[in-house]
Amino acid sequence: MGTRAARSGGPHRGAENPARQRLALGARQQTHSCSPRTQSTRLTAPAEPAPDVARLAMAPDPVAAETPVQGPTPRYFTWDEVAQRSGCEERWLVIDRKVYNISEFTRRHPGGSRVISHYAGQDATDPFVAFHINKGLVKKYMNSLLIGELSPEQPSFEPTKNKELTDEFRELRATVERMGLMKANHVFFLLYLLHILLLDGAAWLTLWIFGTSFLPFLLCAVLLSAVQVQAGWLQHDFGHLSVFSTSKWNHLLHHFVIGHLKGAPASWWNHLHFQHHAKPNCFRKDPDINMHPFFFALGKILSVELGKQKKKYMPYNHQHKYFFLIGPPALMPLYFQWYVFYFVIQRKKWVDLAWMITFYIRFFLTYVPLLGLKAFLGLFFIVRFLESNWFVWVSQMNHIPMHIDHDRNMDWVSTQLQATCNVHKSAFNDWFSGHLNFQIEHHLFPTMPRHNYHKVAPLVQSLCAKHGIEYQSKPLLSAFADIVRSLKESGQLWLDAYLHQ
Repeated sequence: MGTRAARSGGPHRGAENPARQRLALGARQQTHSCSPRTQSTRLTAPAEPAPDVARLAMAPDPVAAETPVQGPTPRYFTWDEVAQRSGCEERWLVIDRKVYNISEFTRRHPGGSRVISHYAGQDATDPFVAFHINKGLVKKYMNSLLIGELSPEQPSFEPTKNKELTDEFRELRATVERMGLMKANHVFFLLYLLHILLLDGAAWLTLWIFGTSFLPFLLCAVLLSAVQVQAGWLQHDFGHLSVFSTSKWNHLLHHFVIGHLKGAPASWWNHLHFQHHAKPNCFRKDPDINMHPFFFALGKILSVELGKQKKKYMPYNHQHKYFFLIGPPALMPLYFQWYVFYFVIQRKKWVDLAWMITFYIRFFLTYVPLLGLKAFLGLFFIVRFLESNWFVWVSQMNHIPMHIDHDRNMDWVSTQLQATCNVHKSAFNDWFSGHLNFQIEHHLFPTMPRHNYHKVAPLVQSLCAKHGIEYQSKPLLSAFADIVRSLKESGQLWLDAYLHQ
């Protein structure tokens, strides 16, 4: 991945100011004794601090209050103090050098409690910019969480992050915004939705015109599978707020596409997918790799760790073989199909449930009169089976062959590039993958409309080349083969560590 410049903070100069010295001492006395955890994924946040804590946090120092300054003196913190609030009793994070206490807010965070908790104890400036389309409005709501800022002598982000790379990426993002690449072409998405609806209508017409014999039945199943997958790519656009300039319309269309066209809950997708984008391929933080270690040993580092620990939940040295049985064909029909209902009922997401029911009512009324109940159930299972194979191969080709590890708190660009790769551009690849063949650009700019990925790709390639970061792009079939190759390799690493440690 190339060299990463490390920058450490300079000597602490707070002692030069008696007022600041007492402030820093007070902050250290409040530090909890528990060490930071690598996982901050509780669904229920810690109890809210006492009402006076927020007021005390922003209260002026008694000595400083004697001087004729305007407004309260801010509290200053070091990165060490922030890092200690990573999930034990308190959760803090930093955005643009401002320190926020999110301990209680995690439960109310619209993006979910886990995704924001994954940045507890860390700088979250770049993910904050990447995920929110109306940052000014969001910051107004964040004022009540503000407890201070970094001390002037502290760097703007932790020493584990590449300063030069981060600064240049932020300049690149500003350039991208000036070029208008964050603005969507609404005609593109309208035509995309219409093509899904046409495929849906063609599936029904196939049975109505040609009858319910084997070939029309099979063609109908293939068309409906394409509808489900393409609707999945489209709901992904609305879920990322990349179509409309306001969250309201994105959320409304997201409910329609994922709920009415696919029969899945928007809240469930948000809960899982934003965690994946926040910390891709990070063990215990990216839910897409939660299959490790219960079904698969993933990544070179984690596989060796598992072998050294003498853990064997599955015969991992054969995982590249049983992947074809419990991976692509089983994910949707045997797991997602029932889990989404458990999710919405357990979390009381009644709006999502209502949208999902409209899908099943429409699907039932459309095909039962033509097929009868038994053939209808068979059609539904085949559609989910084909959709599952399509979805898993596409979604995993960009990530499973890449670096998988614990969260090392790296900068935004390095975090995304080590976990993603691209598949070559072509008209078919773009359609087949919903433009997620540009996975690198999508991860760096998650709210960018997909039709602009190819425009920003040369700029990203130049940035990577300058900093010695590998920018991987490969043919579609090679990307599929790399999934199996990486599973075989990590399974062998597990076996070697298991036998020889």
